[in-house]
Amino acid sequence: MEQNKFSEYKLDESIIKALTVLKYTEPTPVQKEVLPILLNEKDIVVKSQTGSGKTAAFGIPLAQLVDWEERAPQALILTPTRELAMQIKDELFNIGRYKRLKIEALYGKSSYQSQVKNLKQRTHIVVATPGRLFDHIVRGSIDLSKIKTLIIDEADEMFAMGFIDQVEDILAELPSDRTTALFSATMPQAVKELADSFLYSPKFIEIATPEHAKPRVRQQFIRVEEEDKLKAFKDLFIVDNPDSSIIFCNTKIMVERLTKEMSRLGIQVEMLHGGMEQKDRTRVMSDFKRGYFRHLVATDVAARGIDVADIALVVNYDLPDKTETYVHRIGRTARFENKGKALSLVGRNDEVQLENLLSLQDRLVEEIPRPSRSTVEKYRMDFDRKQGERPTIRKEKGLDFKEDIMKIHINAGKKTKMRPGDVVGAICNIEGVTADDIGVINLMDVSTFVEILNGKGAKVLSALQKMPIKGRPRRVSRSNETEYERDLRNGY
Repeated sequence: MEQNKFSEYKLDESIIKALTVLKYTEPTPVQKEVLPILLNEKDIVVKSQTGSGKTAAFGIPLAQLVDWEERAPQALILTPTRELAMQIKDELFNIGRYKRLKIEALYGKSSYQSQVKNLKQRTHIVVATPGRLFDHIVRGSIDLSKIKTLIIDEADEMFAMGFIDQVEDILAELPSDRTTALFSATMPQAVKELADSFLYSPKFIEIATPEHAKPRVRQQFIRVEEEDKLKAFKDLFIVDNPDSSIIFCNTKIMVERLTKEMSRLGIQVEMLHGGMEQKDRTRVMSDFKRGYFRHLVATDVAARGIDVADIALVVNYDLPDKTETYVHRIGRTARFENKGKALSLVGRNDEVQLENLLSLQDRLVEEIPRPSRSTVEKYRMDFDRKQGERPTIRKEKGLDFKEDIMKIHINAGKKTKMRPGDVVGAICNIEGVTADDIGVINLMDVSTFVEILNGKGAKVLSALQKMPIKGRPRRVSRSNETEYERDLRNGY
């Protein structure tokens, strides 16, 4: 088996084991730069594009530095959107899975009471949007006194979305002797001022896009009249015929309209915008990541947490107002070593944004002509054939853990006075099973979910059929519940 190069950083074996399962065996450039600094608990400012592996760059050191015995949160990650919070939580959960780390995500339009309950249990790392975290601070439902590391992710978007005042208020509530890391795809003056104000002699790192990688995103634009925009888009889409795409609109009304128009072409498409119920947004994101449909029409806020490696095409149906937003949008394609294309539709009112964009991208955005009617008809048959094909379903990111980890369900919880110690005590009484074989324990009101590690799930499940827990027999079964289903059950 190939040596895992993350072992050179003297990480816990539990973390190396999880990284190997996740197929993280060689650090990306941003990880090589960030890991030693955060592991040595020094402040850092990182300018790095999306798709560079930055979540693991801060997630791995956080997992390493956490003291499992401490009940209060020791690390805080601030992020601009709930989708991004969910994505980061999932990534950190997988990295810290064998260390049994508890990660809690706090964001709006989800059950506040469920979050309060979870925070009362042992919580090692909190991922939060500023608004919901500030609610918890005001109501006194979160203990931030033990925070040792703060991560501010996508700082430029924090400013763009108007969160900066809340971020500064939150920073004032945190211990001053902490490590702070700030990550941003772009570095406007406001972000630099935030770093100057709240970080202590930070090291500044810019992960430059390697010259050989720049052409991986082929950037194009086409000039269109507003009344002809939809027809031009359809023609371009038929000719390009991408395997997968995200089409960005600036408003939810346009998202809804374009989704309907694409459906009429027979395209497997769904939409994502801030006006949707959170459970529907979660389902759409999960289904898109798994590949149940190929194409997504979205607003910027809703699409921030989508981490899909093989999106072939990003379309700016509406050109964004800010060049920073353009950078984030096209970062959805050509992630890691893949290639991709970004196409923008430019109207008469977009000339100023276009010029700013061309300057930012070193004139790498090429203008293309609209395809002729005969060209569109030539490609239509291939387009119709592809739309009729069944998409390839991707496996869940954490699926490779399943051979080694079994989640079991115990039909008892806090309302029946069950405690984690009761569960651990019963399982450790099984011959050949130790505390090292017990993973994350989630104690709910009337249920308890326990991960059994190291391939010992079947043995534990069998033994608990006859063994009493807290003095009486309990109904114990295998749980196939996913993180997504748990979030739905908790009202997220």
